[in-house]
Amino acid sequence: MWQAAAAAAERAARSSGVEIREVEDLADLRAVHALCRTIWPSDPADSPVSLAELRAMTHAGNYAAAAYLDGELVGASIGFFAAPVGRVLHSHVTGVVPHARSRSVGFALKLHQRAWALARGLREVTWTFDPLVRRNAYVNLVKLAARPREYLIDFYGDLADAVNAGQGSDRLLVAWDLTAPEVVAACEGKPSEADTSAVPAALAVSPDGRPSPVRVTAPTVRVPVPDDVEQLRRRDPDLARAWRAAVRDVLHGLMSGGARVVGFSRTGGYVVEQWSPRKLARREAS
Repeated sequence: MWQAAAAAAERAARSSGVEIREVEDLADLRAVHALCRTIWPSDPADSPVSLAELRAMTHAGNYAAAAYLDGELVGASIGFFAAPVGRVLHSHVTGVVPHARSRSVGFALKLHQRAWALARGLREVTWTFDPLVRRNAYVNLVKLAARPREYLIDFYGDLADAVNAGQGSDRLLVAWDLTAPEVVAACEGKPSEADTSAVPAALAVSPDGRPSPVRVTAPTVRVPVPDDVEQLRRRDPDLARAWRAAVRDVLHGLMSGGARVVGFSRTGGYVVEQWSPRKLARREAS
């Protein structure tokens, strides 16, 4: 399996025009640390990872890889072994500089990470992401076919970086089953985006863009997100916070009640199965 994963990763890297390799030399780690500070500008105390942590993690055998475009460092991914021991890698950060994001460099980095994990006998990679960022949700849930496991409220507490400051740090924890058929297909360039044309929304959006929860009793619902929450935070931070509160209310409420996120659509948002077919059959029979 890992050989096929490595071949898929190599194809993705070639398609993106990048070279991806593991990094552990101190000079390379310094460059990766500086890149992280560029992608997530912050006070040194709030940097996603320190140089000392990078050095210690890679020396202990954890994952750090960098993507180079014509010799320029444009992306990096950092992860560490997680519980259960010998099965899971937790991907702490994966980032790409803005001018290289249209090249699917992040996708290529994740496929490199998948091949690395499989070669070491791991079967799952987990990571967190901001549920309001549509482009990340699309990559994670459609292009990679990972699945949300838990909604984490204000996971990191207050963050002072330029991306998250003043907006809370809610995250979705996703699990990537590295050998699942849908994951294999996605990594081979055959993703499956959800069709939300007939799925009712559990979140209404007013003409001025303000969200509000809607009670929906359908077995499957969708939870929309803003077109570009990062721009919205700069343009109208109060409205961005309203989206945070509304999505937290609806998506966290659904997931904590046992609902499952089963897909994502760029136009419709998260697709959430409130009741499984078995549970729905029991409900209709009662």
